[in-house]
This record gives sequence, structure tokens and C-alpha cells, in this order.
Amino acid sequence: MTDQTPAPLLKDILGPQALITIADAGTAASPRFDRQAFLAAATDGLDALSIMERVRHIAGALQPALPADYRAALAIVRAMAPKLTHGFQAVAITEFVARYGLGDFTASMAALADLTRFGTAEFAIRPFLAQDAGRTLAVMEAWSRDQDAHVRRLASEGCRPRLPWAARVPALKADPARGAPILETLKADPSLYVRKSVANHLNDIAKDRPDWVLDRLGTWPADEPQTAWIIRHALRTLIKAGDPRALALIGVRHGAAVDLQRFTVAPQTVRLGDTITLTADLRSISPGDQRLVVDYRIHYARAGGKTAAKVFKLKTFDLAAGVDANLSIRQTIRDFSTRRHHLGRHDVELIINGETMARTAFDVAPAS
Repeated sequence: MTDQTPAPLLKDILGPQALITIADAGTAASPRFDRQAFLAAATDGLDALSIMERVRHIAGALQPALPADYRAALAIVRAMAPKLTHGFQAVAITEFVARYGLGDFTASMAALADLTRFGTAEFAIRPFLAQDAGRTLAVMEAWSRDQDAHVRRLASEGCRPRLPWAARVPALKADPARGAPILETLKADPSLYVRKSVANHLNDIAKDRPDWVLDRLGTWPADEPQTAWIIRHALRTLIKAGDPRALALIGVRHGAAVDLQRFTVAPQTVRLGDTITLTADLRSISPGDQRLVVDYRIHYARAGGKTAAKVFKLKTFDLAAGVDANLSIRQTIRDFSTRRHHLGRHDVELIINGETMARTAFDVAPAS
């Protein structure tokens, strides 16, 4: 029998038990923390809220439980952080700084650098950037040289132009490259945690200013392993789009010298929950070795006969002269919160080094 138990909701990370944990942390941190006031305010209306709404709701509930003096309250909040048991609990208390600390810049910056070690302060820094981008970016640039990887990551992640779940910052929207000094400092960071943020930050900028990103990364040392990792991941959107300059920066020639012998999808008719298999057989006709970046693009059927395309990675590899390659990948056709399937024809393209080499299709049929 199939397990029909629904998956837990993300918002439940900040459910009733999390509120008790935060209350316990406050009680342990200071006798001035009003546990009853916090739980009453935090519990009220919680069920109807999403995960980020709960973050803001909990921050508001902390206010009546803490001293009226901001710095006194901040000392308690900082003492609470080590006693929390989940990163999102720490995100909720960093939001207290974002909501009530804009008038005390120095103390709030020090608190966010401390609190980010227990969850992340990437959301809490955004109101400070919106209020005074220049002053806040100067502090974040100093953070980019901190010994703690969590603080260095905050320097990059906090000023990402398109940070998910976060409010847009007008100054970064107008000029998404304002964090460039931070990225330069972190371009060979030893921490993968930090490098992922730098790559994501650059990928954000590439969606608005691709030439700026390509020009900048063209000056970075591609022979440095940490920097080369960032370059590859920062260019992923441009590579999926087949941008010749992006491909060149990762050592790939636009277009490929291959003879494509087969590209198929099976089965050609599926229902939600079924899995398709894409298969491609090709042979190198290049006189020398070549690096191949192989992707596939599915044109999802939409209402009214429209389509929406999405590119997926298949494989990146080196192919020797005259050698065959047999590629295969499976993908389950199921709905997500960000993608819902419609009945009908779904065209599929095979893309090699930025060029469409072949097409096939499958149909999504009604459930039987």
C-alpha cells in the first residue's frame, strides 16, 4: 500500500514547539524575558501564516516580552541564539533586529554579525540596505574579510539583488553590481558555503546585467580552483541560454562537432506520476578532444495553447575524437508548487554547447 501521509509543511518548522523553544531560550537568557507575554502574542494567529510571515510574526511577539530599551532587549536576544535548535528560529530573532533596530545602526550591525552564525541574517540586513545602502555595504565589505565563514557569507548573501523570499532593495535594483567589492574579496574563498553565495549573487546580476558579469569574470583567475568553481556556477543561467561568452569562460566552444544518431523520449504518452527517459546517442566528428555541455529544454504546455520552457542539465563531459557517447536521463512528470502540468504536447530540445541539435516530444494524458 502506498503511504498517503502528506509531506510536512515548511511553515511548521516555526510551529508551536518552536515557540516553546524560543520561549525557553528567552527564559534562560534573562529573568527580564516575559515568557507568558511572548507565547500569548506568538501563538495568536500563527496557524494562518506562511513561513516568512511567521518569522515576522515571532519578531513582533518578542517585543512585548523584552525590555523597552533596545540595547537591553538586544543583549537578551543575542544571549538566546545559542540556545535555539533550528536555523529558522534564529532567523526569527534576527528579524527583531530588522524591525526594531534601524535607529541604532552600530549595535544592530554587531548583533547581525553575531546572530548569523546560528541561522542567517540575510533577510534582516535588507531593511538596513534599504535605509542606507552605502553605509550598510561598507560594513558588509568589512564582513567579507571576517574569519567566520557565516559572516563572510552574510556579506554576499545579504546584498544579493534577487535574494529569494526577501524584499527587493531599491539601490540594488537600480545597480545590482553595488556589491562588487564584496564579490572581489570572496572570489577565491576557501568555504564552499561562501562560494555558493558568491555564485548565486553573480547569477542574480547576470539576469539583469549579463555583460557586466561576463566582463568581470573574464578578469578572474580561472586557474584558481575555488574561483573556477564560482565562475562555472555563476554562469549557469547564461550557459543554459547558450551564451557564447559564458561557454568560452568555462572552456567550451559554442556549437559542437558531433554526429547525433538518436534522440528519443519514452514513453511518448505519460500521466502525472510517470517517468520519462531521454536518450541521446552521438559521435564526435572533431579532430581533437572537445568539452560538451549537454542540456535539454522542455516546453511545458500551458492553458490557451501557450508554452513555458525550462532548461535542465543533462551532462558536461570531455569527448575524444571519433568516440561515441550514449547519454540517458530520467525525469518524473509531477506537479510542484512552482510548476503544474497541463494536458497536451510537450516539445523537448536537445542542446549541445548552446545549439539545439534535435527535437522530440511527449504528451501528458488525463489520468485513467
